[in-house]
Amino acid sequence: MKGAWRLRQLMRKAGRFGFRIRIVWPHCRRALGNAVRWLVRSREDTNLTYDLTERNISHLAAFVANVMGGSPAEAAAHIRELREDRELADHVRRLTEEADMTDSADPVVRYGRRLGWYAIVRRRKPRVVVETGVDKGLGSCVISAALRRNAAEGRPGRLYALDIDPKAGWLLRPPYSEHGTLLVGDALDSLKNLKETVDLFISDSDHSAEYEAREYRAVEALLAEDALVISDNAHCTDALVEFARETGRRFLYFQEVPTDHWYPGAGIGIAFLKGGEG
Repeated sequence: MKGAWRLRQLMRKAGRFGFRIRIVWPHCRRALGNAVRWLVRSREDTNLTYDLTERNISHLAAFVANVMGGSPAEAAAHIRELREDRELADHVRRLTEEADMTDSADPVVRYGRRLGWYAIVRRRKPRVVVETGVDKGLGSCVISAALRRNAAEGRPGRLYALDIDPKAGWLLRPPYSEHGTLLVGDALDSLKNLKETVDLFISDSDHSAEYEAREYRAVEALLAEDALVISDNAHCTDALVEFARETGRRFLYFQEVPTDHWYPGAGIGIAFLKGGEG
């Protein structure tokens, strides 16, 4: 009797285990399929790019509106402006091919969370933007594209893109380099030498919490009273949350949902003062 009871228990557990496998397998199969397609179709090996789901883009528009003021429809219009920018897409494709970088970068442009960066710059109309961590320069071009449109509307601005690698920023070429300057060197040293009042600061360099916190301490004295501070690392560090708490700022976070990609996404962490909307 005891043996039969144990057998029934084992069979029940096996049945439950099989049921749980059936629950999780569709998600694993989707992720595995996306990973295989990425291995075949993409050449990227760092700073992965991808599109966002349409629902996620709608959430991003609401996120931008909550931070910046205005309506989600306004933010959505700015996002759509970048998504339909054929000049920038062609610029990225052409320079990627000319630089012979197609073995490590895709010529097809995919903006991900940078759609939010663009919408924030278009809404805020900053005079000075600082971005630390440039890599190939896609984010720098996105920011410069927004500054370019702002200038056409009579609200010019300038990007200072900071990177320790002298080979970084190869996408930041005319016409986008007319609105952005690449500063080569350690970001902390570059911030010490910067003599500008900063309206928007984007941290995207060394992805350690310690270094990110040091960047915020270095830039704090340069920040305009209503400056916005963005972390590209907020999905993996609390550095910006702590900076917001210490300086009396609000903090919000947007989580990416990539479409047809194995990577689960990063996000936008942003610290801002109440009443600091553009």
